[in-house]
Amino acid sequence: MRLGVNIDHIATLRQARRGLEPDPVHAVGIVERAGADGLVCHLREDRRHIQDRDLRLIRELVTTHLNLEMAATEEMVRIALDAAPDMVTLVPERREEVTTEGGLNLKSGGEELARQIRVLRNHGLVVSVFIDPDLDQVREAKRLGAQFVELHTGDYSQQRGEEELEQAAERIREAAIAARRFGLRVSAGHGLNYHNVARIAAMPEIEELNIGHSILARAVFTGVERAVQDMLQAIGR
Repeated sequence: MRLGVNIDHIATLRQARRGLEPDPVHAVGIVERAGADGLVCHLREDRRHIQDRDLRLIRELVTTHLNLEMAATEEMVRIALDAAPDMVTLVPERREEVTTEGGLNLKSGGEELARQIRVLRNHGLVVSVFIDPDLDQVREAKRLGAQFVELHTGDYSQQRGEEELEQAAERIREAAIAARRFGLRVSAGHGLNYHNVARIAAMPEIEELNIGHSILARAVFTGVERAVQDMLQAIGR
């Protein structure tokens, strides 16, 4: 099981003062030395946290794996082609949302989304789509040409009762199994923390977890390196 650490919220803290610190770029070496398998950053259209300058410098410094989350727009496709991350994950965006609220509805993207995926892949980028654990969405991801699906674990992460947790986990498990049968690779993320991650990490069809907020929240008290190492332990590493 690989761990990708999302460093967006370091930039969120910086942007609260529109200042220079903390600089998310400084996290790259710390996260990699702690044992993470890669970094994730989301360049939003409204630039509420990660900035274009951050992406350029992070790309130069990452020695493991860089996953760029972005909306499926012409502007972002151009930026991705220029930055050349190791992976692009297409995600939904709404200006009003605090954080990503759910997966892409691939059926509404149509052929334009298929064209954007094709452009990205033709330039050597691995393309993932962030979707709810829904079998129809998994099937559509395959049809549109994605190579990965990242399963949205937000609903699972909000459950508190054991029965509800298991039901939500089963939906993720079924979607992951279906994706693998379609020849898609599978990652998962959103809302996962040190207490709920083990059940998802135990699913053999899922090869990578992308986690940010929980790690950086713990890092406030323990430091980034220790927080990453604690999460690696929580996922069985």
